[in-house]
Amino acid sequence: MNPSIREQFPILHQEINGHPLVYLDSAATSQKPRAVIDAVKHYYEYENSNVHRGVHTLGSRATDAYEGAREKVAKFINARRTQEIIFTRGTTTALNLVASSYARANCKEGDEIVLTQMEHHSNLIPWQQVAKETGATLKYIPLQPDGHIELSDVEQTITNKTKVVAIAYVSNVMGLVHPVKQIAEIAHRNGAVIVVDGAQSTPHMKVDVQDLDCDFYALSGHKMCGPTGIGALYGKKALLESMEPIEFGGEMINDVGLYDSNWKELPWKFEGGTPIIAGAVGLGAAIDFLEQIGMDEIAHHEGVLAAYATERLSEIDGLSIYGPAKRHVGVVTFNLGDVHPHDVATVLDASGIAIRAGHHCCQPLMRWLEVSSTARASFYLYNNEQDVDRLVSALIQTKEYFGDAT
Repeated sequence: MNPSIREQFPILHQEINGHPLVYLDSAATSQKPRAVIDAVKHYYEYENSNVHRGVHTLGSRATDAYEGAREKVAKFINARRTQEIIFTRGTTTALNLVASSYARANCKEGDEIVLTQMEHHSNLIPWQQVAKETGATLKYIPLQPDGHIELSDVEQTITNKTKVVAIAYVSNVMGLVHPVKQIAEIAHRNGAVIVVDGAQSTPHMKVDVQDLDCDFYALSGHKMCGPTGIGALYGKKALLESMEPIEFGGEMINDVGLYDSNWKELPWKFEGGTPIIAGAVGLGAAIDFLEQIGMDEIAHHEGVLAAYATERLSEIDGLSIYGPAKRHVGVVTFNLGDVHPHDVATVLDASGIAIRAGHHCCQPLMRWLEVSSTARASFYLYNNEQDVDRLVSALIQTKEYFGDAT
């Protein structure tokens, strides 16, 4: 990866606790390049207005910027049409929209909703709620010892009673890339729809929703160099048209009477109220930034870096790495002996190194791993081997500091 890319992220050029910052928490949120920061700033300085309403110049500029961002999202994930892109607050909101609108209307007692034990809580709790309200049953695809999924297990778990299959494309803990395309084929053969949590895949690899043949796909802008508070839901047009909105108010209506109302066409019927205009502008700028670098280049860089990190971390006695030996995305989850992950993260922070510690919103997976929590280092396009070396050196010092605990 070109070293100049790192120079475009202002936040990385600072010291934390007297040490140059090493940011290894991009799975939680990525840092923002100057191009995104400037795009949001420019919008507020020169284009700020509400969209779709005013006929004045600022209103037209804001609408063009907002809808232009939708077109960029559609192209970025290869949606068939822009109407299939619904702007949301992020992956969580997008998944809840599908659960609340589609699943509640299409699931009943005796139906099945299929998940895995490694789902983020955002792709688990909404389906628990649907099951409670409709009488549907939750089923889980078994995990192999290293966490991966065998398609034979998928075949046995999904039946003609399955109405929804919900799965992350990439695990935020294990760094696994699931065979979503093949799982979608199995789901459709059994008459089910597939909902894909794309929070950890969209920033790191080329995504083609038509090739995957997924019915719904959720993403977050803040994990792909965009602002917080903006994301999107892709849904096949026929499915979205069959769904009812779950938020009601201005902007999503066609006609309002005293006793009844009807809705605008896609995508606006799902975007009630003033939307996240500046966030969409920033997301569009983030997509421009990523496409300029190239998603294949980003994926290659992360794969090389993850392999290097796995190799270096494996050299530390007493350190356990969870998940497959070969990783395709830059997520490495580990524990350092009996040292609590929060203590590990605290000591690393004293050296200016930011990692994640905790259950990563995946408590069922933690129980499957038979741990309460883990430490996680996650890499992105602005990280390099020197960052990994700093991490390894600091972990060795942490091991020495805690002594027998490791």
